Amino acid sequence: MQCRQACGACCVAPAISRPYYGMPRGKPAGEACVHLDDNRRCLLFNDPRRPQCCSQFLAEPSVCGDSREQALHILAALEESTRPVARTDA
Repeated sequence: MQCRQACGACCVAPAISRPYYGMPRGKPAGEACVHLDDNRRCLLFNDPRRPQCCSQFLAEPSVCGDSREQALHILAALEESTRPVARTDA
């Protein structure tokens, strides 16, 4: 599947825990990447400074759904289900 025009859900929903160019503290889930332009396109696409997790992401129906709204919902649910459990050691 090709990326949906003006979507950018994969640049908003997931967290990126490692620092990268332009985001020295990484990116919290639900926050748009600073490299997402006004047309919801990645300004680092094909740039070696693009995070590896972004370069490895493949658009597919199971995560992108049928619309941007579905993609945001699916990716947010995946983000939540894979979030590390906070430890409460006494």
